[in-house]
Amino acid sequence: MLEACVLATIFSGFFGIILKKNLMMKIISMDVMSTGAVAYYVVIASREGLFTPILGSVQKGAYADPVPQAVILTAIVIGFSIQALMLVGAMKLARNNPTLETNEIEKNNTP
Repeated sequence: MLEACVLATIFSGFFGIILKKNLMMKIISMDVMSTGAVAYYVVIASREGLFTPILGSVQKGAYADPVPQAVILTAIVIGFSIQALMLVGAMKLARNNPTLETNEIEKNNTP
């Protein structure tokens, strides 16, 4: 059930990117899709029966791999930097155009 909710989040972000015409809404939709992808990775990686690889009372058992944690942290940082770059691009476009609607921007920039 949780996986279905996370996949619905990813698809809602994807369809928001495709269907919305406002650049700010596209940026927000991309952030929603990125968050859903990270959440899906966390849901898949958090299986029952795995223990953290820290010395403790559990000596034998299946240990969780710490590499996916590093991958997720890297994905979060890259997603944040991409979102910041897109917002700067939207600010630059807003200086020249009175609106952030993609149809109007295309009309103003075609020769």
